[in-house]
Amino acid sequence: MGFAETFKALSDPIRREILVMLREGKMPAGEIAKKFDMTGATVSYHLSQLKKAELIRESKYKNFVYYELNASIFEEIMLWLSQFGSGKEQ
Repeated sequence: MGFAETFKALSDPIRREILVMLREGKMPAGEIAKKFDMTGATVSYHLSQLKKAELIRESKYKNFVYYELNASIFEEIMLWLSQFGSGKEQ
């Protein structure tokens, strides 16, 4: 994972909204797309950017593609960010 790709993916409000939706658990691509007033191709692009940043994972079951959060990446980001919140002067 590169932090540049991660933060680029997180910079878009649509992608952040998708991540919030996925906190509830796995969702099929079609259900994610229904929540937005945009083409399926545009939603697919946002999902691919989140996948590229490793923030989500994709799995296939029959004719459906499901997406879920990649918790380990979020843990890695939080661990990295935590070094800046100690409040102590070094």
